[in-house]
Amino acid sequence: MPFRAPLDEYRLLLNHVVDYGQVCGTDRFAEATMDTVEAVLTEAGKMCEEVIAPLNRNGDLDPAVLENGKVRTSKGFAEGYQAIADGGWISMAADPEYGGMGLPMTVTTTVNDMLAASNLALQLNPLMTQGQIEALEHHASDELKALYLPKLTTGEWAGTMNLTEPQAGSDVGALSSKAERNDDGTYAITGQKIYITWGDNDFTENVCHLVLARLPDGVPGTKGISLFLVPRNIPDADGNPGVANSLKVVSLEHKLGLHGSPTAVMQYDGAKGWLIGKEHDGMRAMFTMMNNARLGVGVQGIGIAEGAYQHALAYANERKQGKTPEGTIIGHADVRRMLATMKAQTFAARAIALAQAVAIDMGNATGDAEWKARAAFLTPITKAFGTDTGVEVANMGIQVHGGMGFVEETGAAQYARDVRVTTIYEGTNGIQAMDLVGRKLMDGGEAAYRLLDEIEAFAETAKGDLPDLAEPLWQATETLRETTEALVAMTDMQDRFAGAVPFLRGFALVLGGYYHLRAALADEKAAKLARFYIARLLPDHAGQLAHAREGAADLMALTPDDLAV
Repeated sequence: MPFRAPLDEYRLLLNHVVDYGQVCGTDRFAEATMDTVEAVLTEAGKMCEEVIAPLNRNGDLDPAVLENGKVRTSKGFAEGYQAIADGGWISMAADPEYGGMGLPMTVTTTVNDMLAASNLALQLNPLMTQGQIEALEHHASDELKALYLPKLTTGEWAGTMNLTEPQAGSDVGALSSKAERNDDGTYAITGQKIYITWGDNDFTENVCHLVLARLPDGVPGTKGISLFLVPRNIPDADGNPGVANSLKVVSLEHKLGLHGSPTAVMQYDGAKGWLIGKEHDGMRAMFTMMNNARLGVGVQGIGIAEGAYQHALAYANERKQGKTPEGTIIGHADVRRMLATMKAQTFAARAIALAQAVAIDMGNATGDAEWKARAAFLTPITKAFGTDTGVEVANMGIQVHGGMGFVEETGAAQYARDVRVTTIYEGTNGIQAMDLVGRKLMDGGEAAYRLLDEIEAFAETAKGDLPDLAEPLWQATETLRETTEALVAMTDMQDRFAGAVPFLRGFALVLGGYYHLRAALADEKAAKLARFYIARLLPDHAGQLAHAREGAADLMALTPDDLAV
């Protein structure tokens, strides 16, 4: 089924829901007007529809493989990547000093959404490079910036990040990769990294790896880790890829989905690397890339939800079974329920992601601490709810197809297989939820309460126009406020962690209701979808938040023996 870029939805969200006007109202982004954004989205949508989406099936059926130590990518991916690079879509938010467009993160987020919906396996490559560009802009030396950023910005070179090791998954501090100081100021990196997305390719001149490793005098744990830039080919005196570095792709993982995206096991044997940031301070620099990636991965889930929804909608409009007014299965109440759920939840998740992107842009443009706090607070919600939405919507898309959804030839199953890993990428969704109730509530809940105050104030105003939507949202926000207060009062973090995932879900559901209400006031068609969301999906917040308030006593009373088979 052909992909159609949801441009009308982006317009509604940017103009009436997340208030993009604030962003282009700043001095920093004054040139990124809605007219400019409209032109950007139109061109990006055209590329996604005509060039990128048609390659999606190729990646699944003709996966990337390792041949004689070299990665061979899926048919058409090289041309697709080149279209992304030539259009400047890799460097939208990058610094103009090094060839970037300097556009707001909000614009980058919408384009990444479309790219993910079109072809997630391919989109992962430029997403990694975008994250590396941001990390280097913030933490690399001027010399390294001058050498690497222009090449990464044009897409001539690609970037990756190397965190995970066989014995150190989410516990990054347990890594064993080593770095030793060379006499010339560089470092020799030795160790093995796993799950390296796009660890190699056959269509860029160079691949630049950001690698976490520990120096001999680095203390145990995350505080002793340093970050290094380790290129596949060492640049020569002219800045061109020179001799091969002492690293290699050992193997590619055999995965549930994303077959077109090579996930590599990387081996470093005294490979030459350059320090990024300060020694023993690598996690701070890497978190710049990781936080960028958490927004990006949340958007990947949303993009897959969009693709799966469009696929299911097309099938429902064509499939004839039983008698309905429309003559196809879209007339059956349960099929209509599934499609409405898919669309309404995707809208909510997309709005949350764009609200986070706006907060990032406002924080960068103004330096305002409250905007930065909001961006940080929304990060785990965007990542977890966005990817959960992708999994749930893709799964529901299979159900809309009925038995044909289980048949690979229809393409419905690919969305479910491809999106599944996003709930694990960049910190599992459980870790995101723990971050939300842990670090993000360390301010006593101030960032959360400011957001809740905003929602309640808007709901109060909206009661005059849409009381049947505004009142239940106001009540739900009060329940969320009481639950937030209860979590802030919990001094045992295990009590918070036990309810972290349902708390994040409950918070996301209320946020979704808020953004649906904003859309409803601006658009009659959106009001119908908002009514469905607030009446049928928002009520789930009550059960989620009740779960969040329970603490850990009953959960931890279940011993390993109690759980044994």
